[in-house]
Amino acid sequence: MMESDITIAQKAAIKHINDIAAQLGAGEEYLELYGNYKAKIHPTIWPTIEGNSNGKLILVTATNPTSAGEGKTTVGIGLGDALNRLGYKTCVALREPSIGPCFGIKGGAAGGGLAQVVPMEDINLHFTGDIHAVTTAHNLLAAMIDNHIYHGNELNFDLDQIVWKRVMDINDRALRNILIGLGNKTDGVVRKSGFDITAASEIMAILCVSVDMMDLKRRIDKIIVGYDVKDAPVTCGKLKATGALAALLKDALKPNLAQTIGGTPALIHGGPFANIAHGCNSVVATKYALKLADYVVSEAGFGADLGAEKFLDIKCPLLGKYPDAVVIVSSIRALKLHAAGASVQGEGRDDLTSGFENLQKHVENMRRYNLPTVVALNVFSGDTPEEIERVRNLCAVQGVKFAVSAIWSHGAAGGIELSQAVLEAVNSNRGEFVPLYNSADTASEKLHKLATVICGADGISYTAEAENALKKIEKDPEANKYPICMAKTQYSLSDDKKLLGRPRGFSITVKKIKIMAGAEFIAAYAGDVVTMPGLPKCPTAEFIDVDEKITGLF
Repeated sequence: MMESDITIAQKAAIKHINDIAAQLGAGEEYLELYGNYKAKIHPTIWPTIEGNSNGKLILVTATNPTSAGEGKTTVGIGLGDALNRLGYKTCVALREPSIGPCFGIKGGAAGGGLAQVVPMEDINLHFTGDIHAVTTAHNLLAAMIDNHIYHGNELNFDLDQIVWKRVMDINDRALRNILIGLGNKTDGVVRKSGFDITAASEIMAILCVSVDMMDLKRRIDKIIVGYDVKDAPVTCGKLKATGALAALLKDALKPNLAQTIGGTPALIHGGPFANIAHGCNSVVATKYALKLADYVVSEAGFGADLGAEKFLDIKCPLLGKYPDAVVIVSSIRALKLHAAGASVQGEGRDDLTSGFENLQKHVENMRRYNLPTVVALNVFSGDTPEEIERVRNLCAVQGVKFAVSAIWSHGAAGGIELSQAVLEAVNSNRGEFVPLYNSADTASEKLHKLATVICGADGISYTAEAENALKKIEKDPEANKYPICMAKTQYSLSDDKKLLGRPRGFSITVKKIKIMAGAEFIAAYAGDVVTMPGLPKCPTAEFIDVDEKITGLF
């Protein structure tokens, strides 16, 4: 029986971070050490590596997951270890886990089994303080808004149109909608507000799309925090908060270097969720990785309809490079879930055939971008050889490369088949990348393409609030060029988590649209998605403890 994830991680033989950096050719002079096993890479390294050729970029995504996830991060880490074992200079580029889910139901996001990034408990909890810096910067701006209003409201804020909430990195549903300023007159102005989780903060998004400090400050300056009584946007720059926020984010902008259990370098930086944000690690970390390694394995959150789409349509244009191959992770349990929940099933089809339609749609989407695609079946102990062979045959019928991943239980050795399939995909001949939409498309055209092409909807509709916001955007020449960041359930291709499999005959309803002027994308909120998660009845926090070592974290 396998030991727990945290026990495996704590027993791992970890190398000094200087040795990990040396594998990439990064000298100690470019490192800012956080102990022996973590470091930040200083931006002075960029001029020395900028002229290097880019490595090959491999994106790991997934089908619409079960509540436990399909092991996408684990597979990405193990694939990196497998490529490293085969002698390729490899780097893994991942998001930093949010603390919220660690104490909720999902647990951490540092991989699992024999494919983890370490030190696991540090990465899952506080790491180098980046998320705390984002939280503090976001809340400083919120405090300056209310302070400005209290001291006379010179900018004429409309109190009903302040869109900048507060954030924290803990799941807490009771804070979604609150009243602030209660008490005495000196305690501020009473108004409605709320909290989002830090992963949904526009500051987090800006951190992940900025390429340097000047770009970071430019973006922070543009943040729309609310609207005045004449319906004109009020920005962070008008509040004179840009410099202070940038100062808080100075170190957070530097990518974090850690390692996998297999000794592969891992750049772990930025942590936006994909169901409510853009779900990708930072542009700057991926840029560094591409210049320092021959193969870079990155991931994007949840299913390919969320994370991968945003990686391709939001991040890649900023990165200046598109993936050389895409890995779609699925599992027998996910395919069975989608079969059981699918609204339409044909006669005589077994569960795997019916559930495979969800995976098939994700494969079609990646091929629509003209990207070489590999299906990785993440195997679990209850899977039978017959079931695995059935999925292999279904992939063969679709003409998509297939590999079994036994990475959780066997580490790099369990990823050799997958790594070989990925290498074949990376080196295959293909044409140019085909974007989903162009910046010249209107915001409504982009939303329609996302809903109908990626999600497979018949169409898209809007509430009156969303439609009014869309009209404003399409009158703004700059905002109308922005890409779309769709917030919706991760469990379905649709905006209804109950519509599993490959739903048909549905429409996506956008309830709210918000301009993220600093991040330079348009956030569209569909279905019942919330930006502050809640804890389950029995949260993981009840089982976490510490004596000499932390226990219960997974």
